[in-house]
Amino acid sequence: MSDEPTQRQILVGETSDGANLKLPVVELLTGRGFVTGKSGSGKSNTASVIAEELLEAGYPLLIVDTDGEYYGLKEEYEMLHAGADEECDIQIGPEHAEQMATIALEENVPVILDVSGYLDEDVADELLREVARQLFVKEKKLKKPFLLVVEEVHEYIPEGGGVGETGNLLIKISKRGRKHGLGILGISQRPADVKKDFITQANWLVWHRLTWDNDTKVVGRIIDTEYSELVADLDDGQAFVQTDWTEVDVRKVQFRRKRTFDAGATPGLEDFERPELKSVSDTLVGDLQEISERKDREQDRIHQLENELEKKEKRIETLEDELSSARDVSSAAKQMADALQNTETVQSQLPGGGEDLRRLHEEIAELEAERDELREKLDTSDDRIDRLEDELAARTSKLKRIRSENHQLRNVVRELERERPYAANEENGASDDGEASDGDDSSSIVQAGGEAHEYGYTPVDGDADADSNASSDGDEATATEDDAAFVVADEERELADLLEVSSVRNRVERACEGSQCSIETAEEILAVFAREGALATEPVADRVDRSAVAVQSLLSELRTEELLERTGERTYSLSDAVRTALAETAPVE
Repeated sequence: MSDEPTQRQILVGETSDGANLKLPVVELLTGRGFVTGKSGSGKSNTASVIAEELLEAGYPLLIVDTDGEYYGLKEEYEMLHAGADEECDIQIGPEHAEQMATIALEENVPVILDVSGYLDEDVADELLREVARQLFVKEKKLKKPFLLVVEEVHEYIPEGGGVGETGNLLIKISKRGRKHGLGILGISQRPADVKKDFITQANWLVWHRLTWDNDTKVVGRIIDTEYSELVADLDDGQAFVQTDWTEVDVRKVQFRRKRTFDAGATPGLEDFERPELKSVSDTLVGDLQEISERKDREQDRIHQLENELEKKEKRIETLEDELSSARDVSSAAKQMADALQNTETVQSQLPGGGEDLRRLHEEIAELEAERDELREKLDTSDDRIDRLEDELAARTSKLKRIRSENHQLRNVVRELERERPYAANEENGASDDGEASDGDDSSSIVQAGGEAHEYGYTPVDGDADADSNASSDGDEATATEDDAAFVVADEERELADLLEVSSVRNRVERACEGSQCSIETAEEILAVFAREGALATEPVADRVDRSAVAVQSLLSELRTEELLERTGERTYSLSDAVRTALAETAPVE
């Protein structure tokens, strides 16, 4: 995709040739990203730089912080820091999940969800799961570009391990969140430990320094084998950036240092001083605190009622035992009276028997009435909770209206500030770069390759048919004369026969295992090369309707198995051995 002048971008670093690296905002907010690198290589700094630039441009996001290292962003930006530690703005639990999603999406408040302080990992896991679920549900209606950043993503979607309910939800967001406007950025220092389905579905990837063999092999499979060695020599902050929206698939980039306080830096001998952090609205924190206090009050009241109920139940059991004993005595007395046929004499021997039974019945009735009253109080506790939630919703609605008005005023001020330099340039009849202005709004966001009206963005003009005509484009690699010499009418049948040979079949299967692609996809790709000759990665991906990242991974493995060979920059063709085998199977005229 060509860079459109009207597409909003953020500056994050500098390429090896000295050019600025700018990333499109809409692709970051709605796409699927993966940032990796060993400890100290700069991956968390890169994530913070991207967060800073999005916050600077006014776009909210939610960061799942597993190590408590992102609160430094509050040095410059008003963010809600929520978690279990006292240093957080508010201590929350899973019951706050819906309110957290509302604050982030509907009230445009950036959130740091700090899960590092929870002693019970199940509570932290449930909190993340419920917040992510609420974001996904709300985005179905809002369709607002929003980025979910998840640190240590391998803990939730491990390769080769069991993926829990939270991991399955994150995979669901990576597959289906884009059409609703919900993007995800996964961060990990061990790409070999991350489920490959997540990595191959990413449309932008950042590879910082990796040295462990299993990790560098992943780089070779996803980019190309030559990068498996180059990635180990990267300096701090350097990375190979791989994107789907540029013609240059891989660029070496030096990311800038983040501006805000580095809370994740390794502690040294010098004094540690926590910077002054921006705080969020007291009203916002108060609404969240009300949820916690209300829950505590209700839990205490329920516990009290349950204790009282338990005492009443025990008292009822005691009285019922006494009543049963009294009835046994009464029954025995009646039997004796009947036997002696002298009821008055027997009753006189049991003074107050009927009165004691009456007393027991009355006391049991009173206790049962108290028990029913306690149960009624327990049953009506939900009504009280609903009433308090309605009151909180009313306060939230008022706060939302006030924040919306404040946000509109800020936008007006920003637009006025932006129009000053543009107005000056228009008076001179020229734009910032010295060319005549055509009146386009350069600050509007353009949906990158999306459908019309999706998220309210307009489609990007460009070569829609560029990939489909790749084989005839002068800039693309075309079939060589040797290729044409053995391509005949029965070529696909001959290739199918060749793939049945056990040695060839085994190599295809090994390539598929290494790339996480199916054998059918590999056979289809080999057929494309047999028909059309040498091709670059993008045209091949179009022919088989797969992502360029997944296809590049398979091409690298097929090349390793000597079924393909490189004929140019990211261009491949059938190997000489396969060509010879096909030529030998061609029919003789």
